[in-house]
Amino acid sequence: MPLPADQRRLLGAFLRIHREVTAPALVGLPVPPGARRRTPGLRREEVAQLAGLSTTWYTWLEQGRDIALSAAALARLAEALQLSPPERAYVFELTRRRDPSPPAAAEHPAIPAGLLGVMQASPIPAYLLDRLWHCRGCNAAARHLFSPWLESGEGCLLRYVFLHPGARDFIDGWDNRARRLLAEFRADTAPMSDDPAVQALVQELRRASPAFARFWSNHAVLAREGGERLFNHPRDGRLRYQQTTLIPATCPDHKLVMLLPE
Repeated sequence: MPLPADQRRLLGAFLRIHREVTAPALVGLPVPPGARRRTPGLRREEVAQLAGLSTTWYTWLEQGRDIALSAAALARLAEALQLSPPERAYVFELTRRRDPSPPAAAEHPAIPAGLLGVMQASPIPAYLLDRLWHCRGCNAAARHLFSPWLESGEGCLLRYVFLHPGARDFIDGWDNRARRLLAEFRADTAPMSDDPAVQALVQELRRASPAFARFWSNHAVLAREGGERLFNHPRDGRLRYQQTTLIPATCPDHKLVMLLPE
């Protein structure tokens, strides 16, 4: 699908700015001592050469012309300009292309102290899930509410829900809730379907849980829309909450889940 003119102009301006601030030495291009360059940063032909593209094609790209854009060519440009992971992601989002070689996600990235502090300061249950739905932090209220999960020794919410025998007693209306959780997980991980860690988790659960395999084959997709959550707590009895899910700006592949008691 052709890109709208305004997006082509944005892409062209983005590439030009990054070309002009990229020093030749940074990408391994020698500059003779005393040589004067009229162009700040890299020349267009140098970027094109580094990316294995024609100078004409790259020039048209900077000019915002309506030309064919392949994901492979964009990936080579990102590497040639040494774009950071957020800058690279911006290019692919702007052009509506899928990155063929996205930067590998850290297995356990550091959680910003401010995010942990906000979670700990909350008086209501709050916990943080990473991209594979492992619990990366929680406050005291969440530790109490989710003691059946967090004290089970299983840090992954999906593994607990589908593999731990106590989950069906703890989660009120387990069958419906498990279906919705899996549909939400499918929506979350759709952009990361080629991630080996995501694939390994899905294959493990498909083998180990007939319910997971059955629900997964339905191909349902849902956003984490929040709503009512019911639990049968071993000490407090039946509990009812309204869930809100937030995406932290500093950890966009994580989810901060908060539960307001009714």
